[in-house]
Amino acid sequence: MLEAFTGCGVLYFILSIFFYFLIAAVILSWVVALTRPPEWLYPIIRAVNAVTEPVLRPFRRLIPPIRIGAGALDVSILLVFLIVALLRGAVARC
Repeated sequence: MLEAFTGCGVLYFILSIFFYFLIAAVILSWVVALTRPPEWLYPIIRAVNAVTEPVLRPFRRLIPPIRIGAGALDVSILLVFLIVALLRGAVARC
């Protein structure tokens, strides 16, 4: 079990919070793509994007989206999910 205030515990906590921000980014991107979000949601969308975009942007440059009919699937976020999950697993062992 990770101790809360060790270096590994803090890093695990940060990676976990970022993981949940990634999930929120995916959900919010679907909301924006499928509907017109209510006004109160825009500050949340901007906050989530401010946290996730600096990490996702380099991966988006490397991995182009997969075209599916008229739309496209951004697979770069899957790679970031995988990297964060692997890092969380490695940090949990220290």
